[in-house]
Amino acid sequence: MSSQKQRSEPRIEPIPDELDSAQAKLVYLCLEATGGATADDLGDLLAMKQLSILSLLNTLSSEDLIERRGEEYVVAN
Repeated sequence: MSSQKQRSEPRIEPIPDELDSAQAKLVYLCLEATGGATADDLGDLLAMKQLSILSLLNTLSSEDLIERRGEEYVVAN
């Protein structure tokens, strides 16, 4: 008897079509996968400069794709 595990549905939603840059997609996907992160956490995790992270977070926020909750950024519902 072999046991097979059923694959569950992916928990990460598709990346929005509005995101053009690879870096914006990466930040968005990271926030989706982790459930939220600070700008410092994102910089460390993605090995990106803080200025780039802050610019991307600003862009994603202005497009209502993410929101800030305290110190963390999360994907908007």
